Amino acid sequence: MARPLKLREVLEEIEMSRAAFYRMRARGKAPKLHKLPNGQLRVRRADLDAWWDRCEEAA
Repeated sequence: MARPLKLREVLEEIEMSRAAFYRMRARGKAPKLHKLPNGQLRVRRADLDAWWDRCEEAA
């Protein structure tokens, strides 16, 4: 199983600023985030890939 991606890694991959990502998240359009007990955020590769697929379908 692949390790979850750090938010920084996701932002680099989707070429988006943190502020833009959080605006998108507030609208319910961002990939699913998982909060770790220490407060850090992670995104599972499968969730990011599914989000990419939804973006392509919407285009």
